[in-house]
This record gives sequence, structure tokens and C-alpha cells, in this order.
Amino acid sequence: MPAPEALYFTDDEEACRLIATDPFAFLVGFALDQQITVQQAFAGPLRIKQRVGTLDPATLAATDLEPFFKEKPAVHRFPGSMARRVQDLAATIVEEYNGDAARIWTEARDGADLRTRLAALPGFGEMKVKTVAGVLAKRFGIAAAQEIAPDHRTLGDVDSPQALADYQAAKRTYKAEQRAKAAR
Repeated sequence: MPAPEALYFTDDEEACRLIATDPFAFLVGFALDQQITVQQAFAGPLRIKQRVGTLDPATLAATDLEPFFKEKPAVHRFPGSMARRVQDLAATIVEEYNGDAARIWTEARDGADLRTRLAALPGFGEMKVKTVAGVLAKRFGIAAAQEIAPDHRTLGDVDSPQALADYQAAKRTYKAEQRAKAAR
């Protein structure tokens, strides 16, 4: 399966292309996908690249990112902690993968190895690992990811701006149903 030209996780075409073609940008988007909208999270890598001038992991690992995160519009609603998280992610990619983020999945022996590699990234818990695996499996055809991708709908099923809107509407409905059950 050829890699997609864009991942429609944000409203900015350039950002959609960046996260599809730059494996580190892809991971940064997921790192930022916490307590903000999916669209804001995945616009973040492009904002960082525009402000810092690069998304090179070695450069980002050695740069104080907080001032770039605080510029308006802010990259994230928690600029300090998320700037550190992205810096830590960059350092991990440099130290563990010689600066090549794609090695996480291209060199994974199987699904279990991929899960271990993803879970070792700063801020990547089990739910995020499954979501990343879903995208890698469904949009990039990564065999190891197919072993651990969830059966339910994830961002991996999003292949257009409309599909993102549909995914988010279904997610809101599911969360509302869960809150209603919990309130009983």
C-alpha cells in the first residue's frame, strides 16, 4: 500500500500533507493530541516547523521549544509541558532511532515489538499506541501495526475531511452515552 499524500486530521492542507509524509511530524501530532482538538493537535507539527524552521529531531531535542509553543496562536493549551514532551520525543528519536522516526515501525519485528516501541515514547499510553497502530495499519499498510490495531473506528479510518467530521461526531455520541450510563 502506498503512503497517503495527506492525513485529514486537521483543516490545513499543508499540515495534512506534512503529517502524512514526515514520520516525526506524524508522531508529534499524536504527542500533542491531548486535551485539545484533533485538528489543533495535528496542525501543531506545521506550526512548530514554521516557527523553529525545522522538524529535525536533533535540532528540536537541543532547542528550548517553550517560546515557540507560546507564540499566538499557541501550539497547545499547555505550552510548557507539551514543549517539553515534544523535546523529549525528539531526544528519544535521536537516541533510539538515530533521528529516523519511521524506524519505529519499519524495523519492528511484529505487533508486540511495535507496541513496545510506541509505548516507550513520551506521552504514548495504551490508547494512543492503539490509535497510532490503527493509522499505520489502515493508511500506511504496516503489517506489524495490523496485528495490534483496534477493531473499532479510529483515526485510521479517516480518509477525508468529511470522514474526520463523521469520526468526531461518532466519538462525541459514544462519550455522551458513556456519561449517561455512568450517571445511572
